[in-house]
Amino acid sequence: MLDENCYIVSDETKECMIVDCGAASVMEQKAISDYISEEGLKPVLYVLTHGHFDHVMGGKWLYETYGLQPTICERDAELYKNFRKDSADMGYRVDYDLPIIGRCVNDGDTVTFGNTTFKVIHTPGHSKGSVVYYCKEENIAFTGDTLFRGSIGRTDLPGGSMFQMINSLRLLEQLPDETKIYPGHGYFTTMALEGASNPYLDR
Repeated sequence: MLDENCYIVSDETKECMIVDCGAASVMEQKAISDYISEEGLKPVLYVLTHGHFDHVMGGKWLYETYGLQPTICERDAELYKNFRKDSADMGYRVDYDLPIIGRCVNDGDTVTFGNTTFKVIHTPGHSKGSVVYYCKEENIAFTGDTLFRGSIGRTDLPGGSMFQMINSLRLLEQLPDETKIYPGHGYFTTMALEGASNPYLDR
């Protein structure tokens, strides 16, 4: 309902990683499962860029369908656990609980599926535990609600901080220009485009 992006990332092994599953409706869930089935993929990893409700609402379905528990930054673990309250605070009522966290990660950790490894970059600002998943070999970064095309995530929510966001953006500015950026909302972009046009970056 908030146009949140869910990504399914696979490699030649056919194993795949699911990023930020906010699929709350049957239609959304079917679109994901149909794609996985049509491509012959095997979901083995479920990662979250942060713990806000719109990015995690499909977690229960993912667990029941594929047995996946989420990987999330340790600093957003409590936010994830308070899923119902976070939803209610934003005007959405849910009547189910999410699966328990499978793994907590911190800055510099890695997550792996098949032959592919992503590095965890801690980028607080939108939430205390916002992270980016970056694969140097593929020039890909999943930035959640830290960096959008032409904009950035909100910093006025509980746990947000504009000071931390600025520092996080300066960290992301060090990524190569050719890095493809896949945000939590909106369209994909590149670091080159954002460095040249995003008013929040000072490259």
